[in-house]
Amino acid sequence: MQLLWILLSTLLVSMVSLVGALTLAVKEKLLKAVLFLLVAFSAGALFGGAFLHLIPEAIEQGSQQSVFIFVIGGFVLFFLLEKYLYWRHCHDGVCHQHTFTYMNIFGDSLHNFIDGLVIAGSFAVSVRLGLFTTLMVIIHEIPQELGDFGVLVYGGFSRQKALFYNFLSGLCA
Repeated sequence: MQLLWILLSTLLVSMVSLVGALTLAVKEKLLKAVLFLLVAFSAGALFGGAFLHLIPEAIEQGSQQSVFIFVIGGFVLFFLLEKYLYWRHCHDGVCHQHTFTYMNIFGDSLHNFIDGLVIAGSFAVSVRLGLFTTLMVIIHEIPQELGDFGVLVYGGFSRQKALFYNFLSGLCA
């Protein structure tokens, strides 16, 4: 029975990645106008989560030195990844898919996998805790997945392709 709860909960969380479907009814011109805001929202949510919650919690649980080594290491790793994958800019209205879209898909897949582990672990404690955790993950996923969708479209994906890849990464939960 626990396995069924886990599977249903992770499927429900994965469905949140389809939140970008709301933009299918929006005209292309309006989407382009708000796309930059979606990308900025996504970046702000990630930085806010890291700097206001995760890093202070890590410092409280461990040594400051090791936490800052990992933070700096993360910055260096993604700097090198971006340099290695090469980011092209759009010119004259011609825009190709940027490599940061694939980095986003990879990062979101890893994030969703960890969400799935958290949900499964909470159901191992109790069904009530599992349901509560699922609800909290869903609330946390809505803005995060909307931001990811915006990053993919901003990077050159069509809305349909962005929905598909966003959902595919959501299934990693």
